[in-house]
Amino acid sequence: MLMKTFYFYLLVLLAFLPQMVLGQKNTNPYNLALLSSLDSLTKLVEKNADQDLVEIKQYVPDVVLDLKYATKDNFLKKKLYKKGYAFVRLPVAKALAQVQAELAVYGVGIKVFDAYRPYSVTRKMFEIRPDTVFLAVPWRGSQHNRGCAVDVTLVDLMSKKEIPMPTPYDDFTEKAHANYTNLPEEQIKDRELLKEVMHKAGFKVYESEWWHFTYKDCQQYGLVDIDLEKLAKSKKLKK
Repeated sequence: MLMKTFYFYLLVLLAFLPQMVLGQKNTNPYNLALLSSLDSLTKLVEKNADQDLVEIKQYVPDVVLDLKYATKDNFLKKKLYKKGYAFVRLPVAKALAQVQAELAVYGVGIKVFDAYRPYSVTRKMFEIRPDTVFLAVPWRGSQHNRGCAVDVTLVDLMSKKEIPMPTPYDDFTEKAHANYTNLPEEQIKDRELLKEVMHKAGFKVYESEWWHFTYKDCQQYGLVDIDLEKLAKSKKLKK
């Protein structure tokens, strides 16, 4: 009996060992492995610098930030972040710097609406609005939770004003689709420019949202649920 009990607990330990080693915890009903502590992130970064979550502005100083979920100016009309910080994995930040440099030739740059998003925020979004087309489902998590997806648009480099696009951010209509064609020619041209330059830098557009881009090899990064303010504090960022 004692031997059976020993083997039972050994099997339980082995099942959760990978998450324990990485500091990941299942703190959700979907049994997803989440990286939820700064110490765990630090250990990953020590082994592989590309795992780091860095502030976009450190790599793209002239980027325009309009972090909608740090305000009530979003489709939920709720403030989901206490303060707005735009973090992404290190290779993503470098790729965005490449995008900004190439777009500058056309006199435009990028504005970021959202970047890394804690998993708990993804869950909250879906609980408020359970939409499986435009929102990430909590039983899989979002590429934003991995720190390798960004929501962006174009702005004029001089005025910093947005370039007219097919729809506003987080528009849940057919016009938001990345290949929708019943639009003014200039809007299609600017949308395609954004897609082309982002694609060249390693991003793929989400077909239902012209603004949502995921960086290549995203699955190599785990789902993260570290609060933005804690992450910013660990990097000594101020707002």
